Amino acid sequence: MSYRRIVSLLAAALFGALAAFPAAAQPKDKAILLLNWYVYSEHAPFFLGKERGYFDQEGIDLDIQEGRGSGVTVQAVAAGTANFGYADVPTMIKAAAKGAPVIAIGVALQTSAMSVMGFADKNIKTPADIKGKIVAVTPGDSMSQIWPLFLKKTNIGEGDFKQVAGDAQTKLNAVINGQADLLLGYVMDQAIKLQDATKKQVYPIRFADYGVNLVSSGIIVNKETLAKNPDMVKRFMRAATKSLEEAAKNPEAAIDAMLKANPKSGVKETALVGMKATAALYKGPDNPNDRPFRVGAKNMQESFMLLTEYGGLDKATAGKVEDYYTNTYLP
Repeated sequence: MSYRRIVSLLAAALFGALAAFPAAAQPKDKAILLLNWYVYSEHAPFFLGKERGYFDQEGIDLDIQEGRGSGVTVQAVAAGTANFGYADVPTMIKAAAKGAPVIAIGVALQTSAMSVMGFADKNIKTPADIKGKIVAVTPGDSMSQIWPLFLKKTNIGEGDFKQVAGDAQTKLNAVINGQADLLLGYVMDQAIKLQDATKKQVYPIRFADYGVNLVSSGIIVNKETLAKNPDMVKRFMRAATKSLEEAAKNPEAAIDAMLKANPKSGVKETALVGMKATAALYKGPDNPNDRPFRVGAKNMQESFMLLTEYGGLDKATAGKVEDYYTNTYLP
């Protein structure tokens, strides 16, 4: 056999070996996903995706970290201390309008889950019933930033009720112990925690039922990340999209994955209720047949208009809604 033939065979064998083991040839991108809050059922799809290897298959070594409010998550992504953030998109828009270099690359919850809630036995069922009551809020989280918009839309003045502030657990404790009548919360998060702790029925007054139907949680990135590593962003969103789809099909598996990674993040029975409630918010009103994260232009425009009309976003400097989101990196 000739020398040239031997070299050719060796080269072909080496190429075949590399093709057979692409994962070994390419080191994974380490990526931090900073959540909007302490782990609860809304976050279960990401743990399912990590457990099933969806992110590994896309060459991403994913580290999921708990957050302390969407405002804080937006700041972390803007500062570059987290590659990706799972945060309230309207909160991100308000930060981006003030110069934060962030953009939404996928909207998960396309109907708002925000509400003001209390125990059903207090008979607080309409915005008018909030007057004279005590409301617990967490400064800096997404709900506290959208809360003034809800008050304006329902003609409630800040002097019509008392407000107390505290972190996530303090807010829950205030309602549980009777120090507050209501708290700001998501229907699939704080409502579930209150029920788990007390076994009492909770009644949420949903923001969306009173004209505050903004898009909610989504994936955000620093614009510099898009410029430097767009391929990683696309791979991340492929894995994230598959994670949401599979969690919607098998919510029990998603909750099991979340509880395996974070045993204290919930009680399976009620967390499963929360996961199903979350999946119901994936479909947008103007694009119900699209895959998760792909938000409709009309939905985003209406959310943007609510922010400029009621949410403190300056019309003169806000620009246009397309400045704050893109579907380009979705599968």
